[in-house]
Amino acid sequence: MVKFISFLSTFLFAFITLVAQVTDPAVTSWIQTPGQTGYGGYASNVQQVQYTNTDVYVTCTCIPGYDVGPWAGNPNIPANQNFCFKITRNPQQNTGTKTATPLGHVGVWTNGVSIFNARDAISYNNQNVWHQDALPNEGSSFDNCLGHPAPNGEYHHHVNPQCLYDYNNSSVHSPIIGYAFDGFPIYGAFGYTNTNGTGAITRMKTGYRLRSISTRTTLPDGSTAASAGPVVSAQNPLGKYLEDYEYVQGLGDLDEHNGRFCVTPEYPNGIYAYFVTVDEDLNPVYPYTVGPTYYGTVQQGNTGPQSGHNTVPSGATTYQNITAINDIALIKLEVFPSPVSNFLTVNMSSLPASSSREVVIRSVGWFGNTMDSFSTSDEIATIPVESYPSGIYLVRVTDGSGATYKKPFVKL
Repeated sequence: MVKFISFLSTFLFAFITLVAQVTDPAVTSWIQTPGQTGYGGYASNVQQVQYTNTDVYVTCTCIPGYDVGPWAGNPNIPANQNFCFKITRNPQQNTGTKTATPLGHVGVWTNGVSIFNARDAISYNNQNVWHQDALPNEGSSFDNCLGHPAPNGEYHHHVNPQCLYDYNNSSVHSPIIGYAFDGFPIYGAFGYTNTNGTGAITRMKTGYRLRSISTRTTLPDGSTAASAGPVVSAQNPLGKYLEDYEYVQGLGDLDEHNGRFCVTPEYPNGIYAYFVTVDEDLNPVYPYTVGPTYYGTVQQGNTGPQSGHNTVPSGATTYQNITAINDIALIKLEVFPSPVSNFLTVNMSSLPASSSREVVIRSVGWFGNTMDSFSTSDEIATIPVESYPSGIYLVRVTDGSGATYKKPFVKL
């Protein structure tokens, strides 16, 4: 009897351990769609998820399942990266010197596409002091999903990957849409008001703001810059460089890493979580995804040159979860062509019937200027945009019930 009880205890422990493994969000959150292909005919989304007691191994091409391109002024094309990223199942706060998020991938979205931080690869006069913000400097080459390929063919997003999930839905807590390479999850823009999981759903607000400066001679911490940047002007406005921003504790919901410790649907006991940051019109706002530094300890093998090719240890368990992709929320509003030079077509024929709709077009960026605003009962609107400056814009359509639909486009 004692032996039987011992056997039963061992069996139950193993069973509970197995259940814990396959319900761990770090294992189960990935989008796997066998047989689906994306750009160039490459297999898309995540090809395989394997795990041990300590780590999850995500094998992916870095090609999303949604349509991508074109990329105005960007000659690069997406290519299969044959990545295998390693995500720790036991992420820990880094209590020492924080690790800066590097150039290149700093995390991975749940569809296996790379996450880049706010920087592009250029600094003022190549002095590595004043670093360009990717959104205002490269945003004109972003596609409708706000992504673009790097010179090595690595398709990536610096900002909210809005074709990945229903980013418009502010009525529920946003889903996990990625993991940073310190192992902590990244959510969409909406979470519980209170960190204990109570309160209404609210948009997570960044703690960063533009500094009140007219010359670029000091850094955000108040120290003197090793070299001066360009004087703030119409050609070099505030927001063009990352050092134009400062973090103010208590200004928003999130800390300097763009996250907070809180209860989420997947982590009822609480977890440190990053959130993508957007404004009230869902335009990306700095620092966009993971902040300038990681909150946690970063494992080796995922960052730096030639990284992302980890070896899966023998004995790892394969987890398969076939993901049903529901694009209904993403395709209700059609906006084309993009990029556009002269006339933009807004097709609202698949939206719920409404006697009148309000159409607003705003620029995406630090100013977010309204370019057009009108009411229409037509299902299709043709809008002249040749006078718009080059950049990324957002079409917002609100029907008589108050429901809102949004879609970006690129103006050449």
